[in-house]
Amino acid sequence: MDKHMYEQCGICEEKKPYGIHLYHLFICQDCEYNMVHTEPREVKYQYYLEKLKPVTRPTLYS
Repeated sequence: MDKHMYEQCGICEEKKPYGIHLYHLFICQDCEYNMVHTEPREVKYQYYLEKLKPVTRPTLYS
């Protein structure tokens, strides 16, 4: 039995055992590495920005 919990990455949408939580969004280690090493002029940069947009929206509880 695997001792690691798997969570779905909010960027690549794959289930991974390791990563970070940015508010309510889990980002796997692979995506975190790729995001940090992507230059703003690269096409993937815009992709990452779109995937991160929900993080900036506050959750409204009523």
